[in-house]
Amino acid sequence: MWKADRWCDPPTTPNATSEYIRPVELLSVVVISYILGSIPSALWAGKLTRGIDIREHGSGNMGTTNTFRVLGWKAGAMVALIDLGKGWFSSNMVAKLVPHGEYYVLISMTAGLCAILGHVFPLFAGFRGGKGAITAAGVMLGVAPVSTSWAIGVFLVTMFSSRYVSLASILAVISFPLVLYTRLWFLGHDVDLYLRIAGIVIPLMVIIKHHSNIRRLLRGEESRLPAWGSKSA
Repeated sequence: MWKADRWCDPPTTPNATSEYIRPVELLSVVVISYILGSIPSALWAGKLTRGIDIREHGSGNMGTTNTFRVLGWKAGAMVALIDLGKGWFSSNMVAKLVPHGEYYVLISMTAGLCAILGHVFPLFAGFRGGKGAITAAGVMLGVAPVSTSWAIGVFLVTMFSSRYVSLASILAVISFPLVLYTRLWFLGHDVDLYLRIAGIVIPLMVIIKHHSNIRRLLRGEESRLPAWGSKSA
């Protein structure tokens, strides 16, 4: 059940007055979430800080990892916060345009998925975006804050200890369903069916998008982040 201290994930059926989902409301959630996800924070950071297209540098990816690598820690941290916010705002705020009722998690995950797709295929950057890990974390933080907090912890520990953002992202998304299903099977917590499905599907999407990073990690060719305080790779 939901508690004020947020040590449990959101309830399956929060208070709502609507008994059905209106198509116009659902369409507005889909469109707004996709547009939010399409905000090309890494591209804009490159233009504003160095006058470059970040897709022409480093790995060529318009994501947090490449931003850290090419633009440094400060720009990378800012881009990460924006990308996290895109996912959180979509799943936690935009989704409220629809009176969810018993479909609370389904609508939130739909909004979040659209934000992730907007990040990966951004409208404002020629549909060439990032890999969606940080935006996915924001989505899950809005719907399942406890399980996601553990995953974020895994991400931070791995990133600061190894300086591999790709490895940190992969281990974090793997840890999310492990924590989620541990809470369900061993701790007896109530976890919504749609969240259980999303807890498998979204991590798989992120891992698939990181296939090139996985190959480089296995070959020992993946680039590390610059040392703390460095302005460039």
